Amino acid sequence: MSTVDHLIGKKVNPDALEAWCKKAMVKSGLTESDAAMAADVFTAADTRGIFSHGTRQIRGLMRNVRDGRIDPKAAPSVAVDIVSAAVIDGHDAFPTTNAIEAMKLAIEKAKKTGIAYVGVKNSSHIGALSYYPLMAAKEGLIGIAMTNTDPWMTVPGGKGPIMGTNPIAYAIPNGTEEPIFLDIATSSVAVTKILSMKAVGKKLPDKWLVDENGIPTDDPVNYPEKGALLPMAMHKGYGLALLVETLSAVMTGSAFLSGINCWLNDIPEKANEGHAFIALNIDALMPESEFTKRLKEMTDEIQNSPKADNADKIMLPGDIEHEKRRKAFAQGLELPDFVLVNLYGLAEDISDTEAFNSLFS
Repeated sequence: MSTVDHLIGKKVNPDALEAWCKKAMVKSGLTESDAAMAADVFTAADTRGIFSHGTRQIRGLMRNVRDGRIDPKAAPSVAVDIVSAAVIDGHDAFPTTNAIEAMKLAIEKAKKTGIAYVGVKNSSHIGALSYYPLMAAKEGLIGIAMTNTDPWMTVPGGKGPIMGTNPIAYAIPNGTEEPIFLDIATSSVAVTKILSMKAVGKKLPDKWLVDENGIPTDDPVNYPEKGALLPMAMHKGYGLALLVETLSAVMTGSAFLSGINCWLNDIPEKANEGHAFIALNIDALMPESEFTKRLKEMTDEIQNSPKADNADKIMLPGDIEHEKRRKAFAQGLELPDFVLVNLYGLAEDISDTEAFNSLFS
């Protein structure tokens, strides 16, 4: 019997989960401020159904804190600062704090100059990227975020891991509380999704991997020791991944490609991932009301287009995630087994299993 069998199928209030995660991170050494920001980032991912990048990742990051790979007493600082761009040195502070501060700075600069880029060096894993461009969209700006990662993905003509999954995300304000947004890895899928399925002994729904001989496979049993992820749409995903690597790492002074140390590994070296954030001030180019009107005309044309025989509606990027988030707050959040296993382990780490169990009904 699994230690979480009694929790499978039960629901938790997202706000209660966020509060418990904050408490767990404070007990693990984070400041109240860093823990509050991180808890919001990871719980938000769960409410949107992005469980692979949600609260399940907190335990691994707390291990990084204990092992000295993340410095809970450090704070990001601006290393390069010009009118419409900056580079932040994360100083190996808690990575979600680095990312939030960078996006805030990009928004602040874009409001003054029209567009801004802020890169980050000396950082680590920042969770689901969509959180950060959505910060910009909430303030009426278009937001873009990207990060490099340690190598998990091969490239056309290659066989083993060469590049990271290098995700990219954007958010577009549309005059509602639910902006258009997209958050994707440039690989066939995010590596944590594969590791999550491997952890519970499941096959992949498609051939997202190549084995040690470069042959596509849906069996993750030997991954990541052998094989590599495929790029999304092959050369297209590879091309986007190279752009992400350039803007988030080459441009910022972060490590790139094989120079990155995986945050999941039990090693002493810092991860040294790089991130990049871009904000575009719509109102600097045209009145926001005109943009919103034109955007709605465009999306209406898309959604009112003839539908496939088996389709009820045409959705916009982010619609599914918004629907899941509304449902999570209205009906409670049901967490998958691989999330529960990690959270229960975190509860054991801080001797708080009773309080954790009490969250569920």
